Amino acid sequence: MASAGSSLFPVNFSSIVCSGTKSFPGSSSNNSIPISVPVSFSTHRLSVSTTEDQSSEAKTKILEKRNLKNSVEEEESAHTTSFSREEGFWSHAELNEVDQIKERRTSVKDYFEQAKDWIRSDCGPPRWFSPLECGSRLNDSPLLLFLPGIDGVGLGLVKHHEKLGKIFDIWCLHIPVEDRTSFVELVKLVERTIRPEHDRSPNRPIYLVGENIGACLALSVAALNPDIDLVLILANPATSFSKSQIQFLTPLLEVMPESLQLSLPYMLSLVTGDPLNMIKASFEKGLPLQMIGELTRGVNEMSSYLPVLADILPRDTLLWKLQMLRSASAFANSRLHAVKAETLILCSGKDLLLPSKEEGERLYQILPNSRIRNFEESGHFILMEDETDVVTIIKGSIFYRRSKNHDYVSDFIPPTPYEFRKMVESNQWINVAASPVMFSTLDDGKIVRSLAGIPSEGPVLFVGYHMLLGLELAPFVSQLLIERNILVRGIAHPMMFMKVAKGSLPEYPHFESMRIMGAVPVSAMNFYKLFSSKSHVLLYPGGMREALHRKGEEYKLFWPEQSEFVRMAARFGAKIVPFGVVGEDDIGELFFDYEDQMKIPYLRAQIEELTNQVAKLRNNATGEVANQQVHLPGILPKIPGRFYYYFGKPIETEGRKKELKDREKSHELYLHVKSEVERCIGYLKEKREKDPYRNLLPRLVYQATHGFTTEVPTFEI
Repeated sequence: MASAGSSLFPVNFSSIVCSGTKSFPGSSSNNSIPISVPVSFSTHRLSVSTTEDQSSEAKTKILEKRNLKNSVEEEESAHTTSFSREEGFWSHAELNEVDQIKERRTSVKDYFEQAKDWIRSDCGPPRWFSPLECGSRLNDSPLLLFLPGIDGVGLGLVKHHEKLGKIFDIWCLHIPVEDRTSFVELVKLVERTIRPEHDRSPNRPIYLVGENIGACLALSVAALNPDIDLVLILANPATSFSKSQIQFLTPLLEVMPESLQLSLPYMLSLVTGDPLNMIKASFEKGLPLQMIGELTRGVNEMSSYLPVLADILPRDTLLWKLQMLRSASAFANSRLHAVKAETLILCSGKDLLLPSKEEGERLYQILPNSRIRNFEESGHFILMEDETDVVTIIKGSIFYRRSKNHDYVSDFIPPTPYEFRKMVESNQWINVAASPVMFSTLDDGKIVRSLAGIPSEGPVLFVGYHMLLGLELAPFVSQLLIERNILVRGIAHPMMFMKVAKGSLPEYPHFESMRIMGAVPVSAMNFYKLFSSKSHVLLYPGGMREALHRKGEEYKLFWPEQSEFVRMAARFGAKIVPFGVVGEDDIGELFFDYEDQMKIPYLRAQIEELTNQVAKLRNNATGEVANQQVHLPGILPKIPGRFYYYFGKPIETEGRKKELKDREKSHELYLHVKSEVERCIGYLKEKREKDPYRNLLPRLVYQATHGFTTEVPTFEI
């Protein structure tokens, strides 16, 4: 994982490649297969036969080899197991540009181009293939098996292969066009694959990613193998086939003359998505007009792939697949009660093939260990759409692990520039409206308008005041990463990570962003692991009580009476950085708080229900800090003022481990940190009165005359 004190986005990522041998799923460790490992993503065509009489021998053949000239140089760094970090880093603008280029590498066109290669000489039984002959995987990366949908090609994750290949060992199932293997036999095939993998690494999960039929396949395998640690990711599962309109296509196909075809343009639109939505999304991304023009031409070029689609799903094959959909749906539905695997359900709101949104909610209620993600604007083939990023979804849902239990520290994957940019964009309104100003304190006590006073090397513990609804969090996290290239790991309420009952606590997008940025549930073990990894850690001792305070309580600290963090910080010699932040009273007025809501019977019942659902913290605490009822306060917006942050001088605990084991000494330091936070708040409240640009209008006038990207001045330090 990333040490938060070092450069998160380095100048160069070291090449990380596989070397020596590679085994296909289902083969024993003694039957590892020597293969050539070219670097180029285009050289991905490794095919492995999986017929029952061949699986033990793990026979392989290379179908295609191209672009090998760089393989020698890449193999020299094959021993590298993680991203290297060097001094210095790129500007985030440069990283965004590079990341956008990477995001555009694959598209639906790539799916059809590669599908043509498969169906040109397609024969034989279903088989596994690796889409990446050379992956840059992390140590102990879990196996990911992709189970295809109705097309059977196995390229449904083509847009995600490169990113997935950095954290998984990916194998995809290919079902030839003319193959007529029954659904039950496909279930057995997957079982024969995962069983030896589980026996070889019993503590490592196996991921099954399936769309429509493939999702039924994943559910069936999980139901029949409850002893194997499986993680399921289901995209628009076909368990709703009996409720869909496509079930009526079977009798139509049976009587339709072979010379007639179904509406292929319609089917193609299901794969590519709505062209107007694609172009609209491009405008929202701020892509240049030239690129949008290319996208428009690309959508028009999709019609040239109609013959490919016809070859993938000819009449007889489509009829067979529809019949398989019926049997797959019935098979999986009859066994849902036996599925105990961790499951992530991806549902499209505009699925024209299946009632996926309703089915997702049904499965969410049936499967005990499941989470659901709804994509309101997506069509059936959600994995092929531009706005879908499978790796980001997995990270945001806390679904990546390399052992039996998820470890929030060792399993953490740092955010990519693309993910970070999305987080900044989603919170851009705060930066525009509140124009945050940040001050820090250098070692000599000098206050500067920058984050230069933040220690570069961890472990570091930020301790401060939690504004109403935590509005200060996003600007601080993003500015620290942009200015100092330091990723701060927030200690968060368990509510951000839990599954809740339908119709109660919603999945806020803000929660997902914070999980991607590295937030962890509050616990002594997570504290220990973060400090052990020399991370920069963010703690709000006032927690939910501060963030959901009542009227008239702004800038009041609600800290526990006993010290909670001092001795842990001293154990690792962490620097404690106290900070204050003000400005919530300049952007809104709290007019409907907890006390008001408890007077209304309906709202009181809702608050009690939500509070009972979330994990209880500080059960032994007394006073207001223990009063952490879950509710949403009503805020009346104001013409925006400004946010101010002040980070005090770091407090050293290095060498004080023995001293601070004494409860009285540690409590003295705890009270000192609290008083420093209060001092920082008082300093900002006083100084902001002298800021000529505290209000929005003067800031807009200044930016109109000096440029809207110009830093707006503030009070004199």
